[in-house]
Order: sequence, then structure tokens, then C-alpha cells
Amino acid sequence: MTEASGTAEASDAPAPKYKRVLLKISGEALMGPQGYGLHPPTVERIAREVQSVHAMGVQICMVIGGGNIFRGLQGSAQGMERTTADYMGMLATVMNALAMQSALEGLGVFTRVISAIPMDQVCEPYIRRRAVRHLEKNRVIIFAAGTGNPYFTTDTAATLRANEMSCEAIFKGTKVDGVYDRDPVKHPDAKRYDRVSYDEVLQKHLGVMDASAIALARDNNLPIVVFSLDEPGGFRGILAGQGTYTVVGG
Repeated sequence: MTEASGTAEASDAPAPKYKRVLLKISGEALMGPQGYGLHPPTVERIAREVQSVHAMGVQICMVIGGGNIFRGLQGSAQGMERTTADYMGMLATVMNALAMQSALEGLGVFTRVISAIPMDQVCEPYIRRRAVRHLEKNRVIIFAAGTGNPYFTTDTAATLRANEMSCEAIFKGTKVDGVYDRDPVKHPDAKRYDRVSYDEVLQKHLGVMDASAIALARDNNLPIVVFSLDEPGGFRGILAGQGTYTVVGG
């Protein structure tokens, strides 16, 4: 199989809404029914969602959190020095990225893991022009180790990389099908927004991403599409103009 063959699929499919996107998911999304670590069937399920979008001809970047293995803020709260705890969290994201790379390549999707912290034996260092070239060659790229700096979340890393890669949107995969004014799990009457402004997200503390990430997206007019990662075909459906989701900004 050649690298180009990974994108071949029916030509009569609708043209995708965006041609280059960044998918941001939490580390917890990879846990599945477990309370910790990686659940291989869940990793494969998410990889199939990515594969289906890649087959549409969409160029895909990914950022995956590390909270299923280690969360820097929790370590800091328990007495660990914050910088050390954050670096440990960054290493957790590398483990998740390698797991997703394995699942994607098992499905025939050529993938590169690119780390902000150099570790040449397991992944590539972050070089922007090289990363762009991978996208142009229809490879999925997974950005790992956050920004490479403590005190920055993977939300901020995702927004930074999306801007650097000239992505047209960030897709934030969550457990619910959009942004609500209250937690829809606890409040059945919670209102879902079809569209919400960056400033409203910040003012109402809607919890889409952290404030730094939202501000960076706002300053660069980068829309954030919030959707349910648990909905089969949801990622592909939105790009085909279907499904339920919320657009932040844009």
C-alpha cells in the first residue's frame, strides 16, 4: 500500500466543510469503561472515526491530553512541584499519541507523532515546516508533549498548533453533543447552543477550553466545533454538513 492510498474512497461523497482541521480529545476519552490508562478497543474506535474523515481527503492534526495517565494539576495539588508535575503530564500525552499512531497505522493511515520535547527514538521533534509537509502528504500528525512548557494545558497547545498549521477549525471531541449553559448530565433542562461567541464562553465559564486557548482562538478567528466523540460517525457527519454540534466563534 502506498501512502496516497489511505485517502482513496468514493468520489461521490459530499465535499467536506473544512479541508484541514485539528481534533482535540482528552486523555480520559481513551480510557473507555476503565478508570485509568488506555482501553485498546476505545482507541481503535476513535482511530476509525479519524480514518473515516481522512478518507474524505481532509488533512488532520490531533492533540490528545494525558489525564488518563497523569494530570499535572492533580500532582501539583498533592504537593508535587508544579513544573515537574506538568512535565510528567506531557510525557503521558506522548504515550497516548503513540497508542493512537499504532491504531491508525493498523487501519492503513500513515501517521506521525511530533513531540514538543525532543525524544528522537520514539517520535519526531516539532519543526513547523516539516509538520506542514506531512499534512500535504496526507499523513495524520499527532502533536504530543503540549507546548513543551509547563503551565500550559493541552487545550492551549491544540489552539497554538492549529494556528501554526493554518487549520480551518478545531474539533473538540467531548462526551456531549455541544456546548450547554449547564451540565446536561446533571440538568436535563440545560440549553444547548448552536453557536456561541468566544466572549460568551469566557464570561459564562462554559468550560469549552481554558481561557488562554479561547483567547488565542478568538484573536485568530479560529472556530471551535464542539461535538460528541461517542456518537458513531459524528466527526465525519459534521464535515459532511450533518449532525448536532456547537460552533464557538467563527
